[in-house]
Amino acid sequence: MKIFRDSGKLRKWCAERKAAGAKIALVPTMGCLHEGHLSLVREAKRKGADEIVVSIFVNPVQFGPNEDYAKYPRSEKSDLAKCRAEGAGAVFLPSPELMYAADHSVYVDETRLSKGLCGARRPGHFRGVCTVVAKLFNIVRPDFAVFGRKDWQQAQIVKRMVRDLDFGIEIVTAPIVRESGGLAMSSRNGYLSDEERGKALAINKAIAGVRCGMPAAQEKRRARSVLEKAGLKVDYVEMVDSSTLEPVSKTGKGTTVLVAAFAGATRLIDNRQL
Repeated sequence: MKIFRDSGKLRKWCAERKAAGAKIALVPTMGCLHEGHLSLVREAKRKGADEIVVSIFVNPVQFGPNEDYAKYPRSEKSDLAKCRAEGAGAVFLPSPELMYAADHSVYVDETRLSKGLCGARRPGHFRGVCTVVAKLFNIVRPDFAVFGRKDWQQAQIVKRMVRDLDFGIEIVTAPIVRESGGLAMSSRNGYLSDEERGKALAINKAIAGVRCGMPAAQEKRRARSVLEKAGLKVDYVEMVDSSTLEPVSKTGKGTTVLVAAFAGATRLIDNRQL
């Protein structure tokens, strides 16, 4: 497994592998890898990638001023061991200084799908996501990239960016991986106390209880009630069209239920497609 900290060297390696006929997949992550991340590597392998590039980069541009950039968990040694065990061909470990020049002034901003949900609660977040993903695409030039569907809004925004900017890269979304109690796997789960983790199990319960063919407002109230009774602070409960992310008035096939809620100080997200 190759380890790169220099974008130029990674770009050269990827170009050489592609020239030799290799199909390259990119799995972008912020590290602190868990089974959810590793399932993305396995999905890339299942989709026929000859070389899988895993990027590990805690991207400062997608964090707000009062968010957890400084304390976001980092575990480079463990992450490299996991990537090696899963058969990744290369791992990219850039520094913020490499990714963003001191006078960096260009961003990529999606302006439609990012308006609501997490985009409304975290101003600038998806601008940071699009910018770093665009940079990774330009460095690696993958045939396809794999994202987890836990971040459903993010996946749809990246798809839109790829379409609108003609990247010519397939975006694959892999299923959510859950802990034994149903909590969606996340690097931020490590922040939770035992009590908070118990409360957080209500998130999956709330979205699993949403019924098809019902008024969305009614189902939102039912889901919110489940969350609040568990002691969670609800950020949002929304029912949207899976592709456009526009709110629906009635749930049905193609509706995605999205939840963001706080267990203590930790903000957790989850979703389910009906």
